[in-house]
Amino acid sequence: MNRRVRFLDTRPLLSSRPFRDLWIGTSASQLGGQMATVAVLAQVWDLTGSTVGTGAIGLATGLPMVLFGLLGGTLADSVDRRALVRATTAGQLLVAAGLCAQAAAGNRNVFLLLALVAAGTACGALGAPARRTFPVRLLPADQVAAGLALTNISFQVAMLAGPALAGLIIARWDLPAAYAAQAVATVASVLAVIRLPAMKPEVTDATVAGRRPERGGWRIVLRRPTLWGSMATDLSATLLAMPIALFPLVNEIRFGGNPQTLGLFLSAVAVGGIGAGLLSGTVTRLRRGGLVQLCAAAVWGLALAGFGLAGPLWPALGCLAVAGAADTVSVITRSALVQLETPDAYRGRVSSVEHVIGVAGPELGNFRGGLMASATSAPFALVTGGLSAALAVAAVAATNASLRTYRTPPAPDEPAAPETVDAATATG
Repeated sequence: MNRRVRFLDTRPLLSSRPFRDLWIGTSASQLGGQMATVAVLAQVWDLTGSTVGTGAIGLATGLPMVLFGLLGGTLADSVDRRALVRATTAGQLLVAAGLCAQAAAGNRNVFLLLALVAAGTACGALGAPARRTFPVRLLPADQVAAGLALTNISFQVAMLAGPALAGLIIARWDLPAAYAAQAVATVASVLAVIRLPAMKPEVTDATVAGRRPERGGWRIVLRRPTLWGSMATDLSATLLAMPIALFPLVNEIRFGGNPQTLGLFLSAVAVGGIGAGLLSGTVTRLRRGGLVQLCAAAVWGLALAGFGLAGPLWPALGCLAVAGAADTVSVITRSALVQLETPDAYRGRVSSVEHVIGVAGPELGNFRGGLMASATSAPFALVTGGLSAALAVAAVAATNASLRTYRTPPAPDEPAAPETVDAATATG
């Protein structure tokens, strides 16, 4: 099938009812999660009036996300992944009901609120590695990238619409209504997961022979050049060039600290991501997924270096929009590559490594940017960080031929070319 898709590739929604159910439920859950984030932030500020209190939200989410994400990877390779996601999504629903109840009861204990936030995060992190394996089991190989692009678009839309919707709900009906909206969205996610087919990890030759499979996700990744190259590319981009922590300072020195301008910075990144998602059909059918990720990650770094140099507002916003688009393309291609290149028996553990890198990279990158800006200046930190990220990505490309030459498996009706066989699938 050689027909070109110019815009959004919707084949996964049309060809797979289980994936369509999953996408609807995930989209609802993401929207509810964004609304809950705003509600928690508003409630913690109301209870503490302190940036230490609002900063503690990051601690209540970050630690469970990393710890339970790794545990979830091991579980995802040991049990039926659908059952695991059912249980963890039901746990998230109970937490959402608890958040609604404590707000309606007029809770004034910030530790109770943060404990509920941590419990909800732990449930989500425990099921995240298993949930990441669903598209590759529900879709043909040539549609996996398109399915991930659709999921990424729903996330970007939730990031734009969720906070605004939460603000309107809180202003009109107060905090309990925002938490109730999250609970309703989580119900939709539970119903979607219930309808999915059973997805036990596939039995491998090693399992049949009675030999224990490789244990740690990190070890599995390091023994496959395509996998570690893809994750190193993502880590290089986020660790060296993450800009969010520098936005307030750039806004202060260049645009007078206008809060509307600060909001535009964040919106520009999201708009670029949505734009790339809507045009994702132009990249999801490209077979050279590794090369696409490398190019997108390099563009991300160069665009943020451009943001550091841009003086007027509109060029600055344009650079951020380009960065957001490049980030979306990189995320889509990396996620598809990781799932397609990982044997199913190991997908849970490898997904947990991808999850940890996706969480830790941006946070450490923001910390790095803040330290460098405090020692030098925000523009210097942005420019050097962006250029360093582009150079690091170039280094990965130069040293990892498996990633550079990787090709997505062909469609079922398309003959496989000799070069589609990738040495990265070897176990060493």
